[in-house]
Amino acid sequence: MILTDADTRRRELAKIHIAAKQLGMDPADKNPASEYRCMLWAIGRVHSAADLDHAGRQRVLDHLKACGFKAKARAPAKGFPGRPHNADQQPQILKIEALLADAGRPWSYADAMAARMFSKERVAFCNPDEWQRIIAALVIDQRRRKERSAAC
Repeated sequence: MILTDADTRRRELAKIHIAAKQLGMDPADKNPASEYRCMLWAIGRVHSAADLDHAGRQRVLDHLKACGFKAKARAPAKGFPGRPHNADQQPQILKIEALLADAGRPWSYADAMAARMFSKERVAFCNPDEWQRIIAALVIDQRRRKERSAAC
């Protein structure tokens, strides 16, 4: 993803406001004598963070970090969108996951199988017997793909 200057500006301004709130300053306080507005004037010579240029935003962020602002780490992105919440507790779901990975298919494929075969919205809602039947269908599909690739 390529960030434009406007995207970078929005992110930096958001970070400034988050840092100010974390440090007990109120960016929404329009009083020119507020701690936040005084800090903006002292560091960036502006009355509003929106008036800061790139260098000014960096100076303000550096000052806020020096005052104790700690940026929280983002939650890591899930590796497999749609992965059932109970996948690690159920060996049959792990088998379904392996068969899907072998076929290069997403979890939505298994969810569609559960919907078509058992009228269940997601594979996570199936019972062990239904999981076994989904596994059987995926194994049959795996064999067909291998036979097709061997014939070519």
